[in-house]
Amino acid sequence: MHAVVLREFGPPAVLQPASFPDPVDKPGWVTVELKAAALNWHDVLVRQGRYNSPLPHVIGADGAGVRRDTGEAVVIVPSLHWGERDDAPSPGWEILGDHRPGTYAELVSVPAECLAPKPAGFNWVQAAALPLVGLTTYRALFARGRLRAGETMLVVGAGGGIATMAVQLASRAGAAVIVTSSAADKIAHAVAEGAGDGVLHTDPDWPEQARAMSPSGAGFDLVLDPVGRWTESIRALRPGGRLVVLGANAAETAPMDVRKFYFGQYDLLGTTMGNVRDFAGLIGLLAEHRVPPPAIDRVFPLDEAARAHQHLETNRGSGKTVLEHS
Repeated sequence: MHAVVLREFGPPAVLQPASFPDPVDKPGWVTVELKAAALNWHDVLVRQGRYNSPLPHVIGADGAGVRRDTGEAVVIVPSLHWGERDDAPSPGWEILGDHRPGTYAELVSVPAECLAPKPAGFNWVQAAALPLVGLTTYRALFARGRLRAGETMLVVGAGGGIATMAVQLASRAGAAVIVTSSAADKIAHAVAEGAGDGVLHTDPDWPEQARAMSPSGAGFDLVLDPVGRWTESIRALRPGGRLVVLGANAAETAPMDVRKFYFGQYDLLGTTMGNVRDFAGLIGLLAEHRVPPPAIDRVFPLDEAARAHQHLETNRGSGKTVLEHS
């Protein structure tokens, strides 16, 4: 099959179009003819060698296409071998594209349970952009963060796929949303997607600026931090509020004032991408609240995956970057 092949770890240029062996289905697994594959920051980490993937390798977690066995249009849920418990994955859990060939290819093989019908009204690009970001955001907000209608939420780092999806899901589920960003245009984009307002986190007092936008200035019920700024993020919480963390590209360590934390009665909640049951909850929420498809920033041909990664790493866009298979 034709694919984008990773033969060594490194910068975007290591992603090169090439031939790669066709997948061989195992019992319970299905081959999908891919129409599109969406990029995630996780793909960058795999490309850099952070997950010790085998070489040569095909990366990519997100995809949408057609089942070869039934002809059904499907999206791929890239959460493999999660297990029976919903609070945390099993030791065998992995993300598609980490150690098994992923979606930067014509074909991919996945467990049948990891396929879901393509949502009505979504085109292939939008469908491919949904699974990882949608599943991760749904789990962060609702399964872990316990967000409810009428609550207030701060999203740190507007512009990325998780942050954009969080604004869409939370606002349409009845929560009031404020965002932070390093750029005014990204705040404006988030407001267009459903946020109430935003602050620049380039300002040293941004947590206090954001907190002032919460009801009575008391702080937010929930702060979603997908970038790793939670030493600052916690300052925007109300007493008893919840901080949900799911990323570390801005910082990988965080000093914490332990006494202030426990006197504040805060919840600190770690989360990752969820499971197929979380995905079912996401699909139900999309239908119930008529949530629009994920925002798309740029679409590249599959063979231009290196350029797509370069674009993703500039962090200038708002929404998802997607590869379209010809």
